[in-house]
Amino acid sequence: MTAEDRSRWDARHAAVVDDVSMPPDELRGRTELLPAGGRALDVACGRGAVAVWLAGRGFTVDAVDVSPVALAAAAALAGRHRVADRVRWWAHDLDLGLPAGCAGPYDVVVCQRFRDPAGYPRLAGRLAPGGLLVITVLSEVGAGGGAWRAEPGELRAAFGGLDVLAEREGNGEAGLVARRPAR
Repeated sequence: MTAEDRSRWDARHAAVVDDVSMPPDELRGRTELLPAGGRALDVACGRGAVAVWLAGRGFTVDAVDVSPVALAAAAALAGRHRVADRVRWWAHDLDLGLPAGCAGPYDVVVCQRFRDPAGYPRLAGRLAPGGLLVITVLSEVGAGGGAWRAEPGELRAAFGGLDVLAEREGNGEAGLVARRPAR
């Protein structure tokens, strides 16, 4: 990632004012799929809403983002929700992969709106047996093409070794919830 990209993300996160912790997009209405607790990884966590939501449900969370501005806001959010001791924040350029300290295995891996097809195997590889993957990306389906948009069927093809529990494509987004087989 370039310094210009990092600055753009810092500016974007500095301009956002929110204090909402919520489930990942693909888990809304499906929270029963979530394990009872354990370890979670939030990739491209931004301002930490999902990481804080997971920590509030008993998970110990590793949350990674390139933007120090976003991570500072995320840490403040975790403090306000009294889960700061349950989340480790990692400032890291995801174009270089995941931080070495985020080796897993994780009971839940979440990635919202960060598309890295070369990194898809790393996400699946971090899942513990029975672990849940929750991913949302921009999609060409229902929108124009572009370098940041997934091709039709991309998530299902990338995570074919997992048991798909829910998926959607349309309106410019694609999402997938899948579980690593327990065996």
